[in-house]
Amino acid sequence: MTTYMSNEKPEPDQLLVDLAEYAADVEIGSKEAYETARYCLMDTLGCGLLALRYPECTKLLGPIVPGTIVPGGARVPGTSFQLDPVTAAFNIGCMIRWLDYNDTWLAAEWGHPSDNLGGILAAADYASRRNAAEGKPPLTIHDVLTAMIKAHEIQGVLALENSFNRVGLDHVILVKVASTAVVTKLLGGTKDEIIQAVSNAWIDGHPLRTYRHSPNTGTRKSWAAGDATSRAVRLALMAIRGEMGYPSALTAKNWGFYDVLFKGKAFSCKRRLEAYVMENILFKISFPAEFHGQTAVECAIRLHPLVKDRLDEIDKIILTTHESALRIIDKTGPLHNPADRDHCLQYMVAIGLLFGTLTADHYEDEAAQDPRIDSLRQKMIAVEDKSYTHDYLDESKRSIANAIQIFYKDGTGTDKVATEYPIGHRRRRAEAIPLLERKFEANLRSRLPGKQVNAIISLCQNQESLAKTSVQQFVDLFSI
Repeated sequence: MTTYMSNEKPEPDQLLVDLAEYAADVEIGSKEAYETARYCLMDTLGCGLLALRYPECTKLLGPIVPGTIVPGGARVPGTSFQLDPVTAAFNIGCMIRWLDYNDTWLAAEWGHPSDNLGGILAAADYASRRNAAEGKPPLTIHDVLTAMIKAHEIQGVLALENSFNRVGLDHVILVKVASTAVVTKLLGGTKDEIIQAVSNAWIDGHPLRTYRHSPNTGTRKSWAAGDATSRAVRLALMAIRGEMGYPSALTAKNWGFYDVLFKGKAFSCKRRLEAYVMENILFKISFPAEFHGQTAVECAIRLHPLVKDRLDEIDKIILTTHESALRIIDKTGPLHNPADRDHCLQYMVAIGLLFGTLTADHYEDEAAQDPRIDSLRQKMIAVEDKSYTHDYLDESKRSIANAIQIFYKDGTGTDKVATEYPIGHRRRRAEAIPLLERKFEANLRSRLPGKQVNAIISLCQNQESLAKTSVQQFVDLFSI
């Protein structure tokens, strides 16, 4: 039997070209995006430093072979490690994501665009030190902020209308793709090399969401983004060395991404790549909680004074939420580890009602032994309000609404307490920034001596001075 399959190389898929042209050529003119990126850089590094308090995180850090130091390599903030850029990207990415405290993007797909900073900072630090050693100009923090804006945009715009979780894939696939594009540019790659690298990112093996969902929720969700962004650095380095790409990685019949992993559907990407995502990013300001539950925790904290002395009188607690929260964090039954607990709406609400606050320590085993937590969880009923779901998906709103109402055994109850927009939302940015700055300082002081903290804060307060600072000078401020 004769087959008539052409072996002519096709032109690169249009999305590959679009991503490469954006990463390589587009100038970012938004002052707001750069200012927000500065706050994002501060907040993300602060979250990473705070995670170094937790041995379950730090056991994963350092070189593959203990004791290895890479001269001219990238430094890992808050540590003495100097590593190859691939391993450094994993370290930084793991730290950033460990406590579920860095920024968030919610759409058809969810994710944390600042996860890309693991690869961006490691690659920029490595490239800047290499340039300095060769007598060339170093990279600056302006280059890092530009890469952050573009990585946020690539990940966030692809997430707007394309649900990877619906086909069982984890959102860190978008971290890998976005990081690959901008890191290849940072390392000196051409537009064609970005296309080659990004094509390899799409055809890579991709993580399943198994580790984010009952009954398998576990700590991989805290290092998955580090794994993705480090893989991006590896693919970028390979492309720059001349490794080939695959032009129809997405569209190839039978074997491309669309047919194999996306049920034969092409991505929908209607928004032009600019700076929309960075301008609208959601910061986690007050507590480390999966973002679909942030406003629920705010409501719980508001109710705390009213219920803290009446816990035994509670008959039921109605949690009104949106569909995505029900799909991700509505969880009953035993919770087996911190990763399980910080993705449980009922657990987070219980902590807020009990203590009037929520910190990373509340997810640890010692805190979870308090029998009152499960007692409250058993009284909770989660229901969807379709208007909340609609406004969550509305591009002009992007609300993340939750409400709580408590009913007592004597037939009385509290008012229904609702919050539409969490404090980290763009609509509450003015309220949030002073709190973000305090969070950053507190996180710095959890790891670094006072002199270093003061120097970092002074530099980060000045947009112009920070932008001009060489990457290696900036990263060295975080070394111990």
